Amino acid sequence: MSHAQPRPEAAGESAPPRTQTVVAVLAFGGIVVSLMQTLVIPIVPELPKLLDAAASDAVWAVTATLLAAAVATPVMGRLGDMYGKRLMLLTSLLMLVAGSVTAALSDTLVPMIVGRALQGLASGVIPLGISIMRDELPAERLGSATALMSASLGVGGALGLPAAALIADHFDWHVLFWTSAALGVVAAVLVLVLVPESKVRTGGRFDLIGALGMATGLVCLLLGISKGADWGWHSGTTLGLFGAAVVTLLAWGCYELRTRQPLVDLRTTARRQVLVTNLASIAFGFSMFAMSLVLPQLLQLPEATGYGLGKSLLDAGLVMAPTGLVMMATAPVSALVSRNFGPKTTLMCGAVIVAAGYGLSIVLMDAVWQLVLVSCIVGAGIGFAYGAMPALIMGAVDPHETAAANSLNTLMRSIGTSTASAVAGVILAQMTNVFGGVTVPSENGFKVVMAVGSGAAVLALLVAAFIPRREPAAAAGSADGAPASLPASAPEPPVGAGGSAVTAGLTDDGVQVRGQVRAADGTGVGRAAVTLISLGGRQLGRAVADAEGRYAVTAPGEGTYVLIAAADGCRPQATALVVSTGPVAYDVLLDGAGGLAGLVRAADGGEPVAGAVVVVTDVRGDVLATRQTDGVGEFSVGELVPGPVTLAVSSPKHRPLAVAVEIAGTGATRVEIELRPGAHVRGAVRGGAGPLGDARVTLVDVAGNVVAATTTGDDGAYAFSDLDTGPYTVIATGYAPRAAGVLVSGADIHDHDIELAHPEA
Repeated sequence: MSHAQPRPEAAGESAPPRTQTVVAVLAFGGIVVSLMQTLVIPIVPELPKLLDAAASDAVWAVTATLLAAAVATPVMGRLGDMYGKRLMLLTSLLMLVAGSVTAALSDTLVPMIVGRALQGLASGVIPLGISIMRDELPAERLGSATALMSASLGVGGALGLPAAALIADHFDWHVLFWTSAALGVVAAVLVLVLVPESKVRTGGRFDLIGALGMATGLVCLLLGISKGADWGWHSGTTLGLFGAAVVTLLAWGCYELRTRQPLVDLRTTARRQVLVTNLASIAFGFSMFAMSLVLPQLLQLPEATGYGLGKSLLDAGLVMAPTGLVMMATAPVSALVSRNFGPKTTLMCGAVIVAAGYGLSIVLMDAVWQLVLVSCIVGAGIGFAYGAMPALIMGAVDPHETAAANSLNTLMRSIGTSTASAVAGVILAQMTNVFGGVTVPSENGFKVVMAVGSGAAVLALLVAAFIPRREPAAAAGSADGAPASLPASAPEPPVGAGGSAVTAGLTDDGVQVRGQVRAADGTGVGRAAVTLISLGGRQLGRAVADAEGRYAVTAPGEGTYVLIAAADGCRPQATALVVSTGPVAYDVLLDGAGGLAGLVRAADGGEPVAGAVVVVTDVRGDVLATRQTDGVGEFSVGELVPGPVTLAVSSPKHRPLAVAVEIAGTGATRVEIELRPGAHVRGAVRGGAGPLGDARVTLVDVAGNVVAATTTGDDGAYAFSDLDTGPYTVIATGYAPRAAGVLVSGADIHDHDIELAHPEA
């Protein structure tokens, strides 16, 4: 019997607006922070006069922001992982507001530097926002959302220059900072009201010594890079800073490797996917900033130089503005490419586009439209690359490490931009012309900087080629080094199942837990990650299994622990491990973890069905996952146990359909579902005096079977939904029964009113 089905929209339609709101608020916060970095550019030449300071000292208003951002970004990421990402996001925005107000109230150099340093401490907003997205957004929205958030770093920078120039031309310079403060307040309020706090935490203690060591090393490094041109690259101060940076960072690295709860997990950072992505990020940061340094100068040089375009600062900012819009528009495209071909491909495509844009700029520098074209091409490439970087990082780290890992990646970009500033400054200072008694950069100098930017993009392409296409986060690093092989004399270890307790041997050096990670067919699972944690959640040991799945970890002593094993294509397994005397090895059995992906389309035309609700249930009828098809009818479900499942699909204008699907052990099982249109019959039952309520209406098919029955409401209306096409008979009773035929075809709604009357006496 077929009945009218309620539309399944309660759960499916309330989530997207909430998701869109979170994405919009976080992206707005990222744009506000990146705007802050460019707001001061229009007044940099006038700062010595405005602050009554020497030119060499006034530059600290820019340098202070750079140094504070370098220190704050990884620190805020780690604090976000420990105490709450939303809390640290709000803290960062409040620092932005405090710094903006301090700078707005300043008329001398010292408070200006303090205000700019506080503003720099807000630079952790973007990586924290990306981390919140990973924790809160559904998987199908994560790629495009993180791409947009990552691109906001460039979007705000591009849009900030014309906005700042406009404000500086028409208002007092203090208004720049009041504007920044107002935007920060708006962003903080929106985050407080609309963004949920992530429940993913690492706990533990904050590594204060590690934070101080990293801050010292980074300040020495970036200070040497940013001020080397002013002090002289061979000066004792510059060389001393670089030497101090090397010594400090090496000592800091040794300390981080030995401490149990480091500020930055260098073993995670050393994973190939994370390490290579960060190296590519430095090259991309260099490429992005090279354009920002060259184009404004080229636009503002007088036309009499033969290559300058004689435009105002506002005009220069307007030329750069489309770059930010292109980055924003490229973000969803970047996510789409990453979803279909992987983020590595997206990153490499971005490198090719950036290299082509810079190469084109060498021959197209004679008109404003040419520079707009070049900046948009480079911006598109940067948007591609910046959208792929968070996906690569998050694909290689555990969720509780997300904020710290993304913060480190953002720091790598900052190091790239700082290096670009230094290199471009040296090139433009060496390749000059004298114009009107003033030394200005030559045309060849600009071309060389563009060529270096293209070379940096090519370098990023080459580096990105070494990113592994698929490397599981859990299986990429080891705290204990290579796992020891089981000796030939070791007894045959028992195979454990999830939740079972096993016993390991206690030795003088602690507990040696060793064994093999096996698949369901008995073969070893190579490169599986095995982690030993305490009952309180503290990591005690970690190893990566060899090619045959053998592993070894060490527990500190007697007690109860949890052994976790994970590998690509398998469901992770956790086992209670009780340590006592006697040598006992333990094998872990991992079940495969498959996925399900597919396309839902209409049977009558083949068009994709957007917004269809897809429900996956197991053989017992328990719901395993619920998804909603996207705009092209696609859906995907991950982490399913291999075996039979039932896939039910429903859509308001189609008949619901259920099919049996066999989930493969590895990879994604793909299905295509065709929904048939569900027709509707509706009408009203009337008597001599008007609509008849409580009349019984029955629908009978051509074989005489009762398909559905209903009772009319007070208005006499009735309706039958989700019907197959074909002839039916509608029977209405209440007075004298009356039957009438109706032919249902397609998905149209057929009005079929029925007139009932008393029988004649």
